[in-house]
Amino acid sequence: MGLLSLLRKLKSAPDQELRILLLGLDNAGKTTLLKKLASEDITQTTPTQGFNIKSVQSDGFKLNVWDIGGQRKIRPYWRNYFENTDVLIYVIDSGDRKRFEETGQELGEILGEEKLAGVPVLIFANKQDLFNAAPASEIAEGLQLHTIRDRTWQIQACSATSGEGVKDGLDWVCKNLKKK
Repeated sequence: MGLLSLLRKLKSAPDQELRILLLGLDNAGKTTLLKKLASEDITQTTPTQGFNIKSVQSDGFKLNVWDIGGQRKIRPYWRNYFENTDVLIYVIDSGDRKRFEETGQELGEILGEEKLAGVPVLIFANKQDLFNAAPASEIAEGLQLHTIRDRTWQIQACSATSGEGVKDGLDWVCKNLKKK
């Protein structure tokens, strides 16, 4: 599962380097998701103060996943990472309903950025394993995702800790990268 299966599916494009940008509010689960994708231990995860990057090389294919911290003071620097992004993955804490408005505003600003114009976006509705998690359909409606017309997008319910739904999201990413 994870990055290796994504790489195997994409090896039809040898020597292609892909840049995936992983954004979302603090405590949404971005780093846990990245560690899960890289098959690393997720028990020791701390807030990201800058960025994490995982590069995986396989069959002449390089995938670079950039995980940028989501604290309010770091968000203005997100735009420094927009250039040459092939796919945006935006992570939402489905259990933190008090922050849905804030995360929606941030996502809206990101999608309005010229450097990300037309870049496919995968929204991971993370932490679905929590009893108070909002279903992905409710989040999609609240964020008015149906109004996105300038790019392909997908919302995927997932749990970064269990891995549930993560592969489905990566399959979507894979399918949309092949279209490029």
